[in-house]
Amino acid sequence: MANTASARKRIRQTATRTARNQARMSRMRTFVKKVEQAIAGGDKSAAVDALRSAQPEMQRAVTKGVMHLNTIARKISRLSARIKSLPAA
Repeated sequence: MANTASARKRIRQTATRTARNQARMSRMRTFVKKVEQAIAGGDKSAAVDALRSAQPEMQRAVTKGVMHLNTIARKISRLSARIKSLPAA
């Protein structure tokens, strides 16, 4: 257990940051799941719209330090490639 005031403050800060980062990750995952569902449904236009709304959320995770830039770039690239391979509706 923390003995100093600064260590106790660090514990509080870490708890706050962890909760915030978990919320950001959860929100991002929700947007990605919507894209995945649209791809699974075979609806290309819905998938494109879902990806358009998911991209800013994913990029925000990068700027906030929750995810690495290359990880998000890879995920966006793979999702867009999957959408591209769908037959035109």
